[in-house]
Amino acid sequence: MKPTFFIAAAMLVAMLSAAYAGGPADAVRPFYDKVGYETDPEFRAKFVDPAKSKLEENDKLSGNGEEVGCIDWALSIDAQDYDEQELAKTLKLSEKEDGDKATVTATFNLFENQDSAGEVIWSLQKAGGEWKISDIASKTGDWKLSSLDCQ
Repeated sequence: MKPTFFIAAAMLVAMLSAAYAGGPADAVRPFYDKVGYETDPEFRAKFVDPAKSKLEENDKLSGNGEEVGCIDWALSIDAQDYDEQELAKTLKLSEKEDGDKATVTATFNLFENQDSAGEVIWSLQKAGGEWKISDIASKTGDWKLSSLDCQ
């Protein structure tokens, strides 16, 4: 076989791998498709410290099924209630990359009125070739996941 075939095949594999990895916003978008799943242990592989440690602290508090833990709202929307259609219609994700770190700012409305506007900032870090969430902060609610008291 010709060497150019191997070079072309290697380039194709590299391009497909890069496309599969996705950008920072692609790592955040699933949490708006399934609001409230940020604290679900099933998704823990999408997080790194300090967010991962804070979520594990929350797990310990709510592990007996009777306690709520320190997180009793959907982090992605900084609320418990929302209109699914309004959120989907108004959600905007803007990303900024800086080497192996990135931020994704999510802006949205929870309901039709403008008083329900929200802004959540996701901090990400590249780990194992993938974007993982290292922290979540709400500009509208003035909290940061890594600073929550979960003990």
